Amino acid sequence: MITPLDPSHYRRTPWKNGGGVTVDIAEQDGVWRFGRTPITTAGPFSDYAGFDRLQVLVAGRGLVLDTPDGEIDVRTPLKPVRFAGETPIVSRLEAGPVEVVNLIGARATVRIALEVLQAGRTLGVEAGTHLAYAAQGAAALDIDGKTWRLAADHALRIDAAAPTMIAGNSGVLLLGSILCA
Repeated sequence: MITPLDPSHYRRTPWKNGGGVTVDIAEQDGVWRFGRTPITTAGPFSDYAGFDRLQVLVAGRGLVLDTPDGEIDVRTPLKPVRFAGETPIVSRLEAGPVEVVNLIGARATVRIALEVLQAGRTLGVEAGTHLAYAAQGAAALDIDGKTWRLAADHALRIDAAAPTMIAGNSGVLLLGSILCA
């Protein structure tokens, strides 16, 4: 089943630490969240103990996540990074405000993945929930041979009951995957 997701229906959720607001594109009852977040000032990240987090820079440059074990480099746009939700993190902005896309999943319940899907790239995905998001302008993708076109900031929720082929047709998409643990 494929469901188009329109930005007018995205939910705005204040951060746990009170430092900003996340735009929730899709979620499932505290098990996982997929959203876009502006980071306008440096500061601590919210504690998501028991969750895995994936993050990718989609606007701006120079985001660094400082942890007790060193830094997580998110300076490069469209290069996803993974970290544990309980990791103490303080963000550092080297070149002004940025925007990121986050996929957060309860590790006892789900496995998560976040891929960049560009024109000409094909991915075989497992049965599960997949979110294709046009984070940087209009894009198109083929799902099992059928073309879907997305305007900027629009998404598709793909609930796949079986392995599925997803191919980038034009533009750049983020493909978040939520799979049973």
